[in-house]
Amino acid sequence: MHADTRKLLWDAHAAAERVARFLGSTCFDDYQRDELLRSAVERQLEIIGDALSQLRRVDPETAARITDLPRIVGLRNVLIHAYATVDHRLVWGVVESHLGALRVRLEAMLSEA
Repeated sequence: MHADTRKLLWDAHAAAERVARFLGSTCFDDYQRDELLRSAVERQLEIIGDALSQLRRVDPETAARITDLPRIVGLRNVLIHAYATVDHRLVWGVVESHLGALRVRLEAMLSEA
């Protein structure tokens, strides 16, 4: 395992935890209306994508154990490079449908590292 693996997994997990905490029991309509909340969530998703992109470079074997890693990094790229056309419904769907499983996976991987 590469020396940076644990740090990168921790960074991604901490960002995922922040998203969950920021959103709490927020509904989509409230999320869509709250510019500050959207910005905070998007920033944490960028951190997740960046940490996992770096992990893919330094420890491809560990990175390969993360389901949908290319899609996670792809979302990060959209948030950073195509920020003017971000679809808030898509971001909400990703968070609602996939973030929980990613948090669990990262936590398990951290306990192994």
